[in-house]
Amino acid sequence: MRRTLALLGTAILVLLAGQLPAAATPAQSLADVAGCQSDKRPVVLLHGTFKKSGWSWGGLAPELSRNGYCSYTLDYGNGGLNPVADSAAELARYVDQVRASSGWSTVDIVGYSQGGMMPRHYLKFLGGAAKVNALIGIAPSNHGTSQPLAKLLGATFCPACGDQASNSAFIRRLNEGGDLAGSVKYTTITTRYDEVVTPFASQHLSGPANRVTNVVLQDACPANLSEHLYIPHSSATIKWVLNALGRGGVADPRFRPCG
Repeated sequence: MRRTLALLGTAILVLLAGQLPAAATPAQSLADVAGCQSDKRPVVLLHGTFKKSGWSWGGLAPELSRNGYCSYTLDYGNGGLNPVADSAAELARYVDQVRASSGWSTVDIVGYSQGGMMPRHYLKFLGGAAKVNALIGIAPSNHGTSQPLAKLLGATFCPACGDQASNSAFIRRLNEGGDLAGSVKYTTITTRYDEVVTPFASQHLSGPANRVTNVVLQDACPANLSEHLYIPHSSATIKWVLNALGRGGVADPRFRPCG
């Protein structure tokens, strides 16, 4: 079964790569950047590799709005293909724009796959730790993936794929000295059925309970069958994100979003 899922994930990635547009859409927002006002910290949403914001956040963005959040989306890195460090530099500029527009000194970030890992480069190396309150990663590639396709694509047209391979120079540097940056708080939301970022436990972060919660969907919802492509759309994931945001960025590990 695991081999079948791995092969399926590889096939899906190849298919997505073949459908990728030549250039990504410029930075855009699901909220009215100039007009959205809220007493809650703004939320920046970041898609994954081979993705764009419209695909990733059709479920979460409306729920954020209904719960009083202003959400801002960034289509970065030519569909997430560019070197991760370059995309992190894009994020640095975008966070400053959101801070200026919203009047908040800090933002919360919710990222999917590469979008859940890439901000950690910004936090650690580009001054982002002073501008970000929390990072919530959905199936984030925090310690890379063991999928061999990552190295193959990294050697061809997707530098970010190579960066996300397990034990790549980028991943080693990112995690050297520990997983956390500054006083930022973290939540990771993962699935045991992830066939893209493998092993799934490599997505978890190490740190004290007052700063880090690692959530496995099936621990809370045993019947949840979400895998890598579906996890950002799962209602359980969306509820976990809202739980984490409502608690300052660190989800309650006792929370049960199903049933």
